[in-house]
Amino acid sequence: MAGIKAWNMMTKRQGPVVTARQAVWVGFAVVVVFSVLICVTMMWKLHSESLRFGVGVRRKRGGGEEWVGFGKIAFLFLVRRDLPLDFLWGSFFEGVDAANYSIYIHSQPGFVFGQSTTKLPVFYGRHLSNSIQVGWGESSMIEAERLLLDAALEDPANQRFVLLSDSCVPLYNFSYIYKYIMASQRSFVDSFLDPKDERYHPKMPPYIPKYKWRKGSQWITLVRKHAEVVVDDEAILPVFQRYCKRRPPVDESLGKQNIKLQKQHNCIPDEHYVQTLLAMRGLEKELERRTLTYTLWNESGTKMERKSWHPVTFSYAAANPERIKIIKAINHVFYETEYRTEWCRTNSTPVPCFLFARKISQGAAMRLLSDGLVAHNGGVTVANTQQ
Repeated sequence: MAGIKAWNMMTKRQGPVVTARQAVWVGFAVVVVFSVLICVTMMWKLHSESLRFGVGVRRKRGGGEEWVGFGKIAFLFLVRRDLPLDFLWGSFFEGVDAANYSIYIHSQPGFVFGQSTTKLPVFYGRHLSNSIQVGWGESSMIEAERLLLDAALEDPANQRFVLLSDSCVPLYNFSYIYKYIMASQRSFVDSFLDPKDERYHPKMPPYIPKYKWRKGSQWITLVRKHAEVVVDDEAILPVFQRYCKRRPPVDESLGKQNIKLQKQHNCIPDEHYVQTLLAMRGLEKELERRTLTYTLWNESGTKMERKSWHPVTFSYAAANPERIKIIKAINHVFYETEYRTEWCRTNSTPVPCFLFARKISQGAAMRLLSDGLVAHNGGVTVANTQQ
């Protein structure tokens, strides 16, 4: 009897018997949950791929590749406040048909280009009303570049876009520069791969893989298609804003604390953003991978900083005819990190590498004018002797 009683107790403890109908419903629920998980996973992968390859939202604009006519060059000035070399640029634009160019200026918020800030009517009202405060080495620099491009893209006649600083000057007359830039169907973007570069942040992948990371000069010249790619980008810019930041400058008052601060990751967004974005979009074959703006670099640095290269400012004495002639004679650029020589050509025709130069002081710019190196109506005597 004890054995029977034990058996009855064990039988009572067993759970309810699962019917065939219940088993079907359980199986159905498992399939549904599994399907939802697959969908979520696929959506996440699609989102990651869109970020990885820099897919942006293309906005509808007039003009573009369908534009019929000669088109304009949009001169985009990224300045701190005013245009200290406006007198030289005024001479450059003097007598030029306004149908061949446009001017856009990004200055500090609230600064207005008018009679009280410039003597040249060609610059009146050319400032952006939506400008932002820009900090060197910060993502605000590339945000300002995008604002300039966005404003210029509103005019369908603008087919080329040249980014210039407040210390840039033209090396040739308007006619020569116009024909040079418009003759090429490629953008001029200084872009190269530096294996020793330490600015790539380890948290950038998978959004920006390391093999797509590029470096180069900020001063670019874009065709309209590439300008739209930069402005419409909504994937790569946020990655730069989060991970590409300038290391705090050395503050001697902080003493040894600087040692810790200088160990922070350092990145200069404007020297990487456009180059990396175009590489992510698979557009490097559509580029002349060089800049049109000449810069003389000098290695310098403090004891607390790693040595780095800084642009040299041309003084009055340095802006002599011999120096300008040497700059114009440059016909190739060697990229040491890639062992690549970029011969300067436009449609297979050899051309001078540089159309502009920086950083030019006011004294140097005045000498360029007084020595007749830059004349009104865009005439440049040295350039004419070389053509």
